[in-house]
Amino acid sequence: MTKDELKVILDNHILWLDSNTEGGVRANLRDANLRDANLEGADLRGADLYGAALSYADLRDANLRNAHLGNAHLSGAYLSGAYLRDAYLMGANLEDANLRYATLESANLSGANLRGANLRGANLEGACLEDAYLRYANLEIANLRGANLEDACLEDAYLEGTNLEDACLIYAYLEDVNLMGANLSGANSRHANLKGADLRGADLTGTNLTGAKLDGAIMQDSVWRKNTTGGVGGTIKITK
Repeated sequence: MTKDELKVILDNHILWLDSNTEGGVRANLRDANLRDANLEGADLRGADLYGAALSYADLRDANLRNAHLGNAHLSGAYLSGAYLRDAYLMGANLEDANLRYATLESANLSGANLRGANLRGANLEGACLEDAYLRYANLEIANLRGANLEDACLEDAYLEGTNLEDACLIYAYLEDVNLMGANLSGANSRHANLKGADLRGADLTGTNLTGAKLDGAIMQDSVWRKNTTGGVGGTIKITK
């Protein structure tokens, strides 16, 4: 797709948005080749980008609320500060994408590949990350309050200071994860794998750890008030 063709589509999409869908044309970029495209600050609310090739595209500060990005290829894309509330990203490839401080509130990222993605400070409150792949992802100080991470793989991910209050972590894979100072209060961590996890200073108040694997987990200075529902499997290492 040429730059001129893309400009026409984006201009018509703005008209569609400004006219409350009565004029213009909704952006149809399904399966479009937008690799390396410059879409910084673009208004793509509600756009159809299903299966689009957006690897290394510049989407910084773009508005992608309610956009359809299912199965889109966003590896290495620049999405820092982007607004993706309620976006559909099921099965999308976001490997090594930069999503620092992006808003992904209530977004659907189930089955998405976020290996090595930078999500530092991102807002993922209420997002669906069921069965997502987040190995080596940076989620430092991200907000995952009430997020669904059931069966998600977070092996070797960085979650220091992350807010996981009331999150669903059932059967989540969190082996060797850095959760120092994280807020897991009220989280449902039944059968989660937390072997070797660093939970120093984490808040586990009201956390459900029934059947969780905690062999070798480091729990120094963690908070356990009214915490565990059910038993905990494994040996916990309390370091001094």
